[in-house]
Amino acid sequence: MENVYDVIILGAGPAGLAAGLYAGRSRMNALLIEKGQDGGQIATTSEIENYPGQAVDTEESGPSLIARMSKQVEHFGCNRVADTVTAVELQGDVKKVIGKKGEYCAKSIILATGAHSRPIGCENEAQFVGKGISFCATCDANFFTDLEVYVVGGGDSAVEEAMYLTGFARKVTIIHRRDELRAAKSIQEKAFANPKLNFMWDSVVEEVGGDEGVLATMKVRNVKTDEVTVIEADEDDGMFGLFGFIGFLPNTDLYEGQIELERGYVVTDDNMKTNVPGVFAAGDLRKKSLRQVVTAAADGAIAATQALKYCED
Repeated sequence: MENVYDVIILGAGPAGLAAGLYAGRSRMNALLIEKGQDGGQIATTSEIENYPGQAVDTEESGPSLIARMSKQVEHFGCNRVADTVTAVELQGDVKKVIGKKGEYCAKSIILATGAHSRPIGCENEAQFVGKGISFCATCDANFFTDLEVYVVGGGDSAVEEAMYLTGFARKVTIIHRRDELRAAKSIQEKAFANPKLNFMWDSVVEEVGGDEGVLATMKVRNVKTDEVTVIEADEDDGMFGLFGFIGFLPNTDLYEGQIELERGYVVTDDNMKTNVPGVFAAGDLRKKSLRQVVTAAADGAIAATQALKYCED
């Protein structure tokens, strides 16, 4: 079994990093593969308040938390490689991962490739992504300094990101298809107390547009009355920003037809086992009731522990 790892971990978000930490500490011959920067979605979060054990008088950001996790993984000896995975072979005693830089084999595999932002779903959306439409406030807030900004969504992420944007934009308006927010009450209290935050209830974005590829117009429909409001950028500004935070889609296309999926999410038991022996899943790509940093990390720890037992049997 030369050149065959005990476990390959796909993805370096909180789930993958926790798996790498536990695999390294267990002295497994482990390989963690990530195509980009560590952290996944949490790497773009400006503030974290609900990760257990952090100091309440010290601000914690996604990048700072992930940096410490990555350092732990390195310290305990988990192998790392930067590569883009193009295919996987999950059946059989030896699992194979095909990347642009090479092929990797292991006795077991942990799928921790996370999820990505769900599109807003309006007409012409693709034309304006990166030209007024964004899905990451931490990444792009500074591009909208002193402009008007609109945020689609009503959950925790949408409201938190909207509040973050008020530190840059002249005015921020949350567009939500319901008549009340879904965010936690503590987050709502902060939002309603913010003088730069406004709300458009019972509304969805139907269409966006603009000249020369810059977002400058938007049609918003009231779902109860069907009344359409046309929003145009201030003449002096020439554009406005539109951020989408309406959920995520699992990054599981590579696994279709090989393991059990439900609405795109990987189905596992409580031990992170899929329906294929030696294949485990952890984090936001897994079918579960709560997707948070703490649950992703827990998933990764369980998956690595179960992968060790699988390899020892």
